[in-house]
Amino acid sequence: MSYAPLQNEKAWLLQVAEGDEKAFRFLFNQYHHRLGLHIFRLTKSYELAEEIVQDVFLKIWMNRSALADVENFQAYLYVMSKNHALNCLKKIAHEKMTTTELELADHHFQNEEPGEENERYLLIDEAIDHLPPQQQKVYLLSRHGRLKQSQIATELNLSRETVKKYLKISSESISGYIRKKLISSSLMVILYFI
Repeated sequence: MSYAPLQNEKAWLLQVAEGDEKAFRFLFNQYHHRLGLHIFRLTKSYELAEEIVQDVFLKIWMNRSALADVENFQAYLYVMSKNHALNCLKKIAHEKMTTTELELADHHFQNEEPGEENERYLLIDEAIDHLPPQQQKVYLLSRHGRLKQSQIATELNLSRETVKKYLKISSESISGYIRKKLISSSLMVILYFI
């Protein structure tokens, strides 16, 4: 992203730092296209590049008072946009990996033999056993005892928000545990046949 800086760029930055929307629009118009091309080179996606440019300029506007201390706006813009693009790419990669793991688990359960249902329940029980004691109590009262969150809160002398939080955390922990076990067992089967 090398291009000539604006004439009197520091003055424009100071105006934006003071909340001048016209000056901000001017900076946006000067840089958004070139920044979009730069981000496209990183992401290989026009839609993602456009979204990142919008996010970066929104962040600049929201933190505009910091512009008064910026000496090199191009470098500032370059670093901010590159970091945001890399964070977006990491998030997308993580989402794809999670989707793949869930599809693998779903495929495993759909293709299981009738006797394997017991193995699934044993795996769920094993995951529950790995929960901290209080989360385990809350989860079991909810799922096995069929108690409502308010009833669990009363019985265990906890707030409803704590019960809700424990249920969320325990469900995520159990799902993660099962995913890891299924992936490792699937990999073992694949390695066995190689």
